[in-house]
Amino acid sequence: MKKYLFFTAVILLAVSFLQPETFGQRTKLAQSGMKFISAPTDARATGMGETFTAVTSNSAGLFYNPASMAFGDTKMDAAVGVNKWIADINYLYASASFQPDDPAWGKFGFSLVSVNYGDLQGTVVDGSTERGYRDWGTFSPTAISIGVGYANALSEKFSVGGQVKWVRQNLGVSPMSLDANGQLVTEENMLSTFAYDFGIFYKTGFKSLNFGMSVRNFSTEIKYKEDGFQLPLNFKIGVAMNMVDLIPDLAKQHSFLLAVDVAHPRDFPEQLYIGGEYSFMKWVFLRGGVSFPNDEKQYNLGFGLRPELEGVKLAIDYAYTPFGIFNSVHNFTVRFEY
Repeated sequence: MKKYLFFTAVILLAVSFLQPETFGQRTKLAQSGMKFISAPTDARATGMGETFTAVTSNSAGLFYNPASMAFGDTKMDAAVGVNKWIADINYLYASASFQPDDPAWGKFGFSLVSVNYGDLQGTVVDGSTERGYRDWGTFSPTAISIGVGYANALSEKFSVGGQVKWVRQNLGVSPMSLDANGQLVTEENMLSTFAYDFGIFYKTGFKSLNFGMSVRNFSTEIKYKEDGFQLPLNFKIGVAMNMVDLIPDLAKQHSFLLAVDVAHPRDFPEQLYIGGEYSFMKWVFLRGGVSFPNDEKQYNLGFGLRPELEGVKLAIDYAYTPFGIFNSVHNFTVRFEY
């Protein structure tokens, strides 16, 4: 009885997040910073259009719904990947999870996201030049997120999970003034804070139909000098089901996972995500996904392979996302499961 009361309480909490006053004004454009922590990571999830809130997972769930780790089918996994993002921005990410011999202890996880923005040209206003400014050198912004997560199944159908992340972003240096010797004085723009993710996961009992809910990037307001901003808080609800469950004769060789997520982000209008994953013999996987509304991102495509080598399951995943006027995005992940 207690677990169902808890489930109801979490749902009521979720509804409160949907209220406009929770997120401020209804026109939500560019109201958050440190956006790198909301970029796609795991290639399997990206290939499905990021519809991963209600998908049973391993350590990849730390990037979407920590509670989904509790129902993962492996005791241990580790993954590393790279996301070739727009504007030549490169993401390196990794995750791992571990379950003790006694499942009652739950499952523990670790996540890492590191961003390299490349070298940028720094300029300073100078009215004495024809251009009105002059170059003063290059700088290299960076960002990193390190998280520790935990998930536990409170019953055979219901799990909860959370993650604490230390987030830091270094936007490089800013020219401030000239010293007595005419040398440029600069100031570093670096900021760090803690962010929190929460999630629940529920197996409905009807075939493989699952329900998931997550709140990601919850944090206090942070400030660069005089300008304050919030992190990209995002609330998601999702459902997922293997549709081949409805056709038992095909289930031995085929599966088709259909997932739908609805998102309520802090800095964008509400979004609908629809994604799917077809697998043959649980060895070859084809994926696709779309989301609405979007300005430049068009759709997601992906594929994966699941060979097994001497008792170790290897997962190789790739996702492709065309991005309109920007360059296309390529996401690769390699995962080991035990």
